[in-house]
Amino acid sequence: MARKLRIQFPGAIYHVLSRGDRREDIFRDDFDRESFLQTLADTCAKTAWQVHAYCLMPNHFHLVVETPQPNLVAGMKWFLGTYTARFNGRHKLSGHVFAGRYKSLLVGGEGDYLRTVCDYVHLNPARAKLLSPETALKSYRWSSFNRFLLPPGQRPDWLRIDRLFGECGLPTDSSAGRLEFERRMETRRHQELDEEFLTVRRGWCFGDEQFRQELLAQVEGGAGQFHYGAEIQEASESKAARIIDEELRRAVWSEADLTLRKKGDPAKVGIARRLRAETTMTLQWIAARLRMGTKGHLSHLLYWQQRADSEKSIPNVAKRMSKSGRPESQRAKSTNPSLTGNPIIPNERDPAAHRNRRRSVHVRRPTALTDGNNAIPLTDPPAFDPTFD
Repeated sequence: MARKLRIQFPGAIYHVLSRGDRREDIFRDDFDRESFLQTLADTCAKTAWQVHAYCLMPNHFHLVVETPQPNLVAGMKWFLGTYTARFNGRHKLSGHVFAGRYKSLLVGGEGDYLRTVCDYVHLNPARAKLLSPETALKSYRWSSFNRFLLPPGQRPDWLRIDRLFGECGLPTDSSAGRLEFERRMETRRHQELDEEFLTVRRGWCFGDEQFRQELLAQVEGGAGQFHYGAEIQEASESKAARIIDEELRRAVWSEADLTLRKKGDPAKVGIARRLRAETTMTLQWIAARLRMGTKGHLSHLLYWQQRADSEKSIPNVAKRMSKSGRPESQRAKSTNPSLTGNPIIPNERDPAAHRNRRRSVHVRRPTALTDGNNAIPLTDPPAFDPTFD
């Protein structure tokens, strides 16, 4: 089954989202929400996860989690499976609670990326209009935002706030720092943040370019036949770019030479063949990147190059052809059918041959002539005797 690749490494930070099956509610009452948070606490105890933010919505949840060990897949399997069993057991149900596989966005640890993702999670109730504009953000009970405003002794051990406070410029977990954090979030609440949050909603990773390239290297080495996703395509493009740069250096070409050289230049065809063999890039992408015209023209060039290479590998004996273009072995079979024991079958599509075959099958040769009551047998004439005068 095709599925997205899960990238795991020690210290990875993820924004995890999972929706209810058929977008149905995953919580029926506050007891279910408490059960969900208890299951999350149990998961953190088993996996050593550190939660930076969470938010429970009616039919989905958001979770920003850091994994000191590369165990996101194992942890999420136990987490979602255990909550599903507890939910179904309480409500006398069976089957799925969550729809398909959960989404996971890799978050860079350097810069403001963690802060942006946590803001997205904490502002989710306001953006979904579960809170009126006049209602304070901390009044939403099922978000980690109101836990951030509590003293350290009243927060769960698995909820980590020091890293987010540090990225917000708050050096200490003090009363003044928590009030400043609340003021900042209320200000952010009324800002236009759609463009800032676009990558959080649609992307596969959220970080700087170095972080992205490191992830692409892992994707390239870990992607399998049935994996898919934007990261797989991006990793293939990154590998293809490296191959093109390597071939250009080998040919002592510059990027401008790809435009100046002919579309069917043998060196270009060689690069295209390597890209087709070592990457999953399409003919259209390769033709546009190497300035080789249309994908049909490139396919034509690759076909004839492959045919020329296959002809070079054929032994010289098999290359002997008759004037009609057929090998000697085929000529022997066709001119001496008795040697092989296989009679020549007329072409079924030739009407004349078909009629002749029917005549030879259904018309019997007479064996005798009848003269009244006497039958004169028909025999073959005697062989010609050259000595007879």
